[in-house]
Amino acid sequence: MNRMSARRLVLAISLSAGAAAFAQSPVPAAPAACPKAQDATHLHLLGTWKAEVEGRPAAVIALRQHPDLAESVRGSVLRAGRETETSGDVDEGELTLEESADGVHISAVWLGDVVEGSCAREIRGTWQADGESATHKFVLRKQ
Repeated sequence: MNRMSARRLVLAISLSAGAAAFAQSPVPAAPAACPKAQDATHLHLLGTWKAEVEGRPAAVIALRQHPDLAESVRGSVLRAGRETETSGDVDEGELTLEESADGVHISAVWLGDVVEGSCAREIRGTWQADGESATHKFVLRKQ
């Protein structure tokens, strides 16, 4: 075997070994386009949501990746011309969002469940303002 053929053989073996190693290395999967409710992740929360809260003005919630917590979201709630901050997550189909009027103290809590069959685009639950015993049913729909 001449020198050029030997180099080609070594290169071919190296490339095939590298390709095999690459094929076996884990690649993070994109979130399922239409997950079961229990399989929804924080990635499905990202974006803009329309919020209808029983007995309260409608709101728009904008959620983005939380800068400090890998599996959480952060964003804002715009309701009747007033904006508050929010952060939270979804775990096994259960949503928790904490809303803050001053960016420090929790002023309201959203607790809900991803609706099965909605492709993680609808969440239903209850909203409760801090200091109030009454809860209000809500529906979030992804825009």
